[in-house]
Formats: sequence, C-alpha cells, structure tokens
Amino acid sequence: MVIKDNIQEKFHDLFQKHGVFIKVNKGSKIFLEGERAKEIYYIKTGTISISQETENGKELTIRICGPDSIIGEGSLFCNLTYNSMTAKVLEPSSLYVLSRESLELLLVEQPDLMVEYMKWLQTENLKHQSRLRDLILNGKKGALFSTLIRLSNTYGKPLENDTIYIDLPLTNTEIANLCATSREMINRMLNDLKNHNIISFEKGYITIHDLQFLKDEIACENCPLQICRID
Repeated sequence: MVIKDNIQEKFHDLFQKHGVFIKVNKGSKIFLEGERAKEIYYIKTGTISISQETENGKELTIRICGPDSIIGEGSLFCNLTYNSMTAKVLEPSSLYVLSRESLELLLVEQPDLMVEYMKWLQTENLKHQSRLRDLILNGKKGALFSTLIRLSNTYGKPLENDTIYIDLPLTNTEIANLCATSREMINRMLNDLKNHNIISFEKGYITIHDLQFLKDEIACENCPLQICRID
C-alpha cells in the first residue's frame, strides 16, 4: 500500500513515533510466507519485492514496493495469522516496524486514519484484480507489456521524445517473476522489443521508447494511475 500527500505524513509520523527503525541489507527477507504475521512495516527508503511461491515451486512477484509503502498490512483486523507472502529486499532499505496489535489499536483510536486505511486497502484490491486480469487474459506477451506499463507508471522518469526511463534495476529473472513466466521467454520477448526499437536496456535499467505501442498491443483501457501500478 502506498501512502500519499498529508495522509502519508500522518502514517509516517505514526510509525516514526510508535515504531522501531531498522536497516536491512540487499537479499534479506523481511518476512517469509507461512511465518506468523506479527508486524507491519513502513518503507522509508529502498525497494522490497512481495512474492508468493506457486504449487510447482516457481516464484510469482506480486508487488515491488518503494518508499512510503506499507507492507504486511493484509493481516490487520482479520483472522489471518500467517504471512501469505514473502518480502525480499532488492536494495539496501530502511523501515519502521510496528506490531500488528499496536497498529490496530492506534487506528481504532484515530477513526480518520482508519477510514483512509480502508480506502487504500480497496485500492490495493483493485490493483491486484487488474494485474491478475492482464496475466490471465493477455497471455505471456500481454503480461510483459502490461508489466512494463505498470513499471513506467510507478518508477518511470520522462525523458526527451516521449521516452520513459524506468529507474529501478531489474534482472530478467525478476521481470519473469512479475510476469509469471520463464526467464528464457522474457529474454526472447525483451530482445524482440529491443530489435524493434520499442525499448532499450542497459545494466538492468529499461528505457521505453514507444509506450503507446505497448498499450495498443494489449488494448490498454487507460486505468487510473493509482490502479495501474506495480507497487
């Protein structure tokens, strides 16, 4: 969940005042799928992926979260006592940590924040539904194209000539995990896009040169930007 504007400041202050500040290294696991859900995290700096393991042992990345995101929030106010996902650190990060019980109590004491939390949780559900729809209905190519569009909306920086630089380094394996497919297939599709000057990439960073082509190929519905995101 990503927090914005004055509400962002309120949640940041809440975690800063009542939580514990920690730093974590690249490759560390914040929490593991199947572990008891005890804590909620506010990302101050860095990037963290949220993933699940499929029945055949493959990894499916659900979200890639940056600063001002909250992770582990799905266990609040419900009977879910175990983490349904794994949080892995993609780059050195710093976070504020609050126990689940403490955050529930603080939200109950501040009804305005409780209402905002429920609104954001609904937005998260819409984001997940939209992404799953693309993964299921548009095939492997559509999954990649929609993922690139979402990455551009979340981490994109506009350059000259309508190009967009995705300011997040990703390996082909990490992109494959986002698309629920194999690294080999992603390699072929990315190289095909590069050969047609749709994208370029260097040292893990992707630049999109023709975003409209990607949108046209999947009949993009131009969903609101708060829905068409990868975080």
